[in-house]
Amino acid sequence: MDFIDQIKQFSKKAESIKDNLLTEEATKMSLVVPFFSMLGYDVFNPEEFVPEYTADVGIKKGEKVDYAIVQDGQPIILIEAKWCGENLDKHGSQLFRYFGTTSAKFAVLTNGLVYRFFTDLDSPNMMDEKPFLEIDILNPKEAKITELKKFHKSNFNLDEIFNTATELKYSNEFKYRISSELQNPTDEFTRLFLGQTYSGNLTRSVIEKFKPILKKALNNYINELMNDKIKAALNTDEETGQTEEISTEKTESNAVDSVQGKKTKIITTDEELEAYFIIKNLLKDIVPMSDIIYRDTAIHINILYKDNKHWICRLILKENRKELILPNADKSRDRFTLNNIYELENYKDRFIEILNRYI
Repeated sequence: MDFIDQIKQFSKKAESIKDNLLTEEATKMSLVVPFFSMLGYDVFNPEEFVPEYTADVGIKKGEKVDYAIVQDGQPIILIEAKWCGENLDKHGSQLFRYFGTTSAKFAVLTNGLVYRFFTDLDSPNMMDEKPFLEIDILNPKEAKITELKKFHKSNFNLDEIFNTATELKYSNEFKYRISSELQNPTDEFTRLFLGQTYSGNLTRSVIEKFKPILKKALNNYINELMNDKIKAALNTDEETGQTEEISTEKTESNAVDSVQGKKTKIITTDEELEAYFIIKNLLKDIVPMSDIIYRDTAIHINILYKDNKHWICRLILKENRKELILPNADKSRDRFTLNNIYELENYKDRFIEILNRYI
């Protein structure tokens, strides 16, 4: 079994047992220790995988980090583990204190489900505030698993991982900045485009005027790229006779089919894709963006969390009718008329409220 398959198998196990892990100790023994065992470390050898590793902090002696992975007698990775129900955001400072007192170059903060990898890129011997790599075991991404594999005992190379950490740190920052600029272009970003296309003076009023135009142009460009990829994929499937059936709601799609007397061909419009990306961006701080998906129907487009059972909203986007439909906890629905899809930003709190029901 290769490493990716091991991670996927571990992911299924974690999903099945997480609700029964009620303490930090249960999380450690059922998730954290097996995770590092999967990385090739002998978790039963106290000379390699050391529990309760002493990391004295200043005048405080006897401070202990949950685990340390040791190589040639020196710690190379510190591990602080919390209960699987804990939010990791409030626990980084504890690991930060431990990091500076040892020779370890990497630190891992985890609740057994999410593993955050830190190093000292910003200041030597001081743990960075942000992780350079984050692994969500319940939602493993192949690209991140490839980076995780570098931490496997058989592959571990300090210099190589440190170089990778630098690349990942700035790659993540770049992606965040791109996402932020797509949502709300800054003055500097707008000037960058206007400097090459606008011949007048770049006054404050000119920049403010062009911000929404730039935002729309960028999102339209991305949507066009996505559409081209989707069409190419669909064309490839049709040529091989393997066209994937797009999920629709039976009642509505059947109604349309009965009227037309034939199978309805569903076309996802540029406007629908742009609306999808707007909502995806609005929720990027709550769940991984890849968890927000869509399913198109002949009547509306569904924005979903992971699968068809968890719908965040439905959108009807016609030339003469734009409507947002939101599910309530009691299974009733709220309907809102939209003037344009950019008004979706006004419903961010509702989207988050709905999404939190499924998390």
